[in-house]
Amino acid sequence: MKRIMKLLGILLLICSGFFIITFTVYILNLDMKLTAMIEPFLLKHYDRIERDRHL
Repeated sequence: MKRIMKLLGILLLICSGFFIITFTVYILNLDMKLTAMIEPFLLKHYDRIERDRHL
């Protein structure tokens, strides 16, 4: 019984930590800020790709 309670406590801490991290990312819009930082590198990469323009 003690082992199960310890396991449930650890699981609760992990879930709480995950929730806090994802909530912070959501509230501060960090995913879109990261995307905006990466966008110039992605545009440079995709602009170099050869395109087949035949219809």
